[in-house]
Amino acid sequence: MEVIPAWAPAVGFALLPHAGGFLGSTITKKEILVWYESLEKPSWCPPNWAFAPVWGTLYTSMGYGSYLVWKELGGFNEKSVVPLGLYAGQLALNWAWTPIFFGTHKMGWGLVTLLLTTGTATATTASWYNISKTAAYLMVPYLAWLAMASALNYRIWKDNCDKNSE
Repeated sequence: MEVIPAWAPAVGFALLPHAGGFLGSTITKKEILVWYESLEKPSWCPPNWAFAPVWGTLYTSMGYGSYLVWKELGGFNEKSVVPLGLYAGQLALNWAWTPIFFGTHKMGWGLVTLLLTTGTATATTASWYNISKTAAYLMVPYLAWLAMASALNYRIWKDNCDKNSE
């Protein structure tokens, strides 16, 4: 019988969020140079090169936070249903944004998805706070980025009504 190394769950949880990010990047790469570049964006829009390292950092942080919660609660059990269920929900919403915004060019629905993601990520963070303060604090940069991304999505949507697929 093989024994799983003690570090393996931490690495697995930290890498899991990247799965959706990697799949989403295949959609984004197809749309960046033509569709996204044609959109009017505010002066405070981050440069395209910044998104991958920021998301990589945020995905790793939230993934490790989920590991801390999982470990503190003793794995997947009745106590972990709400905090890890909220986490899974916000992660699914996060992963859904790219196909909605970049894949179908539905900027308004992208904004709705981001706002739902932000609400669910906020609930996740609150549910984690009494379990692992470190895990909750690891979500704070993600919440800040979601706020900026929501404002950016809103501005792009409003400033490009003529290019809106909705």
